Amino acid sequence: MEKTIQAMVDKIKKEMFYSVDLRHFVSASAYDTAWLSMIPDPEDPNRPMFPQCLEWTLHNQKELGLWGEPNHSNLPTIECIPATVACMVALKTWDVGHETIQKGLTFIHENTEKLLLEQHGGNSRWLAIVFPGMLEIGWSKGLQLFPDGLPEIMKSIFARRQTIMEMESFSNQPHHPPLIYYLEALPSTYRIDYDELLQCLRGDGSLFQSPSASASAYMVTMNKDCQHYLESMVQRCGSGVPPTYPIDEDLIKLCIVDRLERLGLDEHFHKEIKAVLSDVYGNWMECEVDPIGSHISMLQIYKDSLAYRLLTMHGYRVSSRNFSFFIDYEDSKACCVDQNHDFFISTMLNVHRASDFIFIKKNEADEVKSSTKKILENGICKEKFIVASKLREEVEHELSLPWLARLDHLEHREWIERGKTHDLWTGKASYLRLSCLNNTMLLNLAKDNYIYRQSIYRNELEELKRWVRDSGISSLGFGRDKTTYCYFAVATNAYDTQMRAVRITSTKNGILLTIIDDFFDEYGSMDELRCFTDAVERWNGEDMDGHGKVLFHALDGLVNDTARQAFHVQRRDVTKHLRDIWCQVIRSWLQEAEWGSSHYRPSMAEYLRAASISVAVQTSVLSSMYLVGPIISEEMTDHSDYQKIIELLMLSCRLLNDLRTYGKESETGTPNLVLLLMQEDPNGNIEDVSAYITKILDRKKHELLEHILMDDKNIIPRPCRKLHLINLRIFQMFYNSKNAFDSATEMVQGIKKAIYDPLSMETQM
Repeated sequence: MEKTIQAMVDKIKKEMFYSVDLRHFVSASAYDTAWLSMIPDPEDPNRPMFPQCLEWTLHNQKELGLWGEPNHSNLPTIECIPATVACMVALKTWDVGHETIQKGLTFIHENTEKLLLEQHGGNSRWLAIVFPGMLEIGWSKGLQLFPDGLPEIMKSIFARRQTIMEMESFSNQPHHPPLIYYLEALPSTYRIDYDELLQCLRGDGSLFQSPSASASAYMVTMNKDCQHYLESMVQRCGSGVPPTYPIDEDLIKLCIVDRLERLGLDEHFHKEIKAVLSDVYGNWMECEVDPIGSHISMLQIYKDSLAYRLLTMHGYRVSSRNFSFFIDYEDSKACCVDQNHDFFISTMLNVHRASDFIFIKKNEADEVKSSTKKILENGICKEKFIVASKLREEVEHELSLPWLARLDHLEHREWIERGKTHDLWTGKASYLRLSCLNNTMLLNLAKDNYIYRQSIYRNELEELKRWVRDSGISSLGFGRDKTTYCYFAVATNAYDTQMRAVRITSTKNGILLTIIDDFFDEYGSMDELRCFTDAVERWNGEDMDGHGKVLFHALDGLVNDTARQAFHVQRRDVTKHLRDIWCQVIRSWLQEAEWGSSHYRPSMAEYLRAASISVAVQTSVLSSMYLVGPIISEEMTDHSDYQKIIELLMLSCRLLNDLRTYGKESETGTPNLVLLLMQEDPNGNIEDVSAYITKILDRKKHELLEHILMDDKNIIPRPCRKLHLINLRIFQMFYNSKNAFDSATEMVQGIKKAIYDPLSMETQM
């Protein structure tokens, strides 16, 4: 399977990154192509200026009689209605395709009322303007559209258009494109100011880079710049034109990178992803301007928030102002949710995702996240709006679990099984659809890659189970057997097939930490615990017997094995450093055991000094750092940059653990921050204490995330910093809302999906 995967990777690289004009990734818009088809040739008004567009319109009717793109269940959408009318108008204009027109009329009469009713009154602004306008143009051309009269729901859309027209004449609404953006569909009663129209033309000759509006503008003005814009677009794009032009190539590249990462394919495209983001960053820095213009472009916010998240996650420091400014506009948000939700939800989803990585001000990140969460919850409310099912699923999934608590490998499965993505953007009666993102080969590669990973994971898990048996741990007769849990947590975050050493070593550390922790918390006597600690401090277990001897020899074997592997990478012996880290952890466990046995209540500072060490996440991180690739010198681990990261990680993991384990630890007498705070304030309650700790935790995680992600923040190599993020996410997953680590059932379904269950592919193709 490895060779098959590599062959597919090579082919996709060639298609996506090295030999294809990016314009071919954008599907043609039937609505906009129809409008170019209507333009008469300035030299001969009896024939079309763009006959190739008319040919496209004539030959791209769907079997159901519609034009435009049906949804992923191959059912018509409301966007198909104005697109179909526009195409019939184009054919009628040139007196061609009579049977095709009749087929289109049949579709319109059989489906329009039903599709409008499915909107539950949530018709957006573009539909309220474009749909009546296209019907009026159709009537003017003699099309027999609803000859028996309009149904009431259509009359309500005409009334809605009138309201919009009246409101627009009295106020400037920066959250909407101006009415002239819909020039081609405006009613005959709308007075077009010729000079204003010319002023609205951009430097490239377009009207808001909309092919349909630009076509209408040219027919009104015969402006040469507008003509050149249309001609160059057809020359570049061919007979079927996109819903917006020029095509934003950076946006396409960003969507490709996002899709590759969501499908779990980034391990095969590191070089290409790095090159794309480097180019995007360069363009971002050159073009960064005040985002507040004459009106707020949702597509620009979509792009900027996507770019911000991807660039930040790859170490670039960029400003979030290009998209977060929108959150300050309360009127804009409310209006867009209520009237333009179909344009809007994808954008707010991207802003919501980006809010995890806003580092300038923690309160700004919180405000953006809180605001977008409310918008998304309202925007997918079934009682108010119709949202594409796949987009609704995506939003619901996003809101169900914090990013840090998700497991990458299972996220990849979610996206693979979801198959084709929802459309990127809804324009005027068409989608900005990136066909490359739904490439069948890409999905097949993701499927094969996932299956291949599962086979690796099954083999590695069996190897770890044998190690547990061979080391004598499984025969101790006490403690939690968390072999599968530990491996599942590590493998689903360190998913890259090349990270075998990290997965095996980190899992062994987790297994031993769990069993030795149980030995200290519940099963060992104080004499046994002191004897074990003394042996670890001397690193000599010859005088030991019983459980302590088995545990020490397993620990000694793990440290020696890790040091041997590390020597081949680091070219130096790291045994002493590994032993020292374990020794610190064992000492902290002994101290906590002594506090419990003597009923001593430590101060807050005293507890946190010990507890940040006793959480023991540093043993896994350090072992993995020596194996992941970059050279790690003693000076580097002693450097203040590294000390800051590891201290934040240890404290964050401790707070996560304490918030979910205080019930269990109150029974065993184990110190816990929640319990200490409750003892300090007998009148307090668990909810207030938990909220107080959570606030501290959120601040520390946010600070840690910045140190991990930002390349300008410290000298630690990026692959090493990533290991700290992996371990933070493991703790967040286990202790997100409950103590899942100690649950016998909480992880079972996830483990099956990650390692054993085949993919469910019925929705993919």
